Amino acid sequence: MKQDKIKSLEGGNYLSFSTRRKSGEFVATPVWFAPDGDSYYLFSAGNAGKVKRLRNFSEARIAACTASGRLTGDWLETKAWLLEKPADNARALKALRRKYGWQMAIGDCFASLTGRMGRRQYIRVERPGE
Repeated sequence: MKQDKIKSLEGGNYLSFSTRRKSGEFVATPVWFAPDGDSYYLFSAGNAGKVKRLRNFSEARIAACTASGRLTGDWLETKAWLLEKPADNARALKALRRKYGWQMAIGDCFASLTGRMGRRQYIRVERPGE
């Protein structure tokens, strides 16, 4: 059953990534994501709320969703971590470029031109187990 949920999740372009506030409440955001090995990789602005929340708690939830964040799948409990090492960031970026191709290339180009590329924070999300 969980394998079906994961397969459905990986077939889409967006993932609802939910991180926990200090109050215990979860806050969801639709994001691009790319599977690689036993993880999903995603990125965010370095000063985004989800990044700040991950500094406090690694607990997270993920679900398939639309670009607007409307859930199309069930929540799956997981853990997520901020990547710090350049090699880990490169692995995340490679996975995202492999999945999103020209769309990621255009985003990277604009991010480089505006200076946002260097302020990106890459995140590794543990692929939910059986």
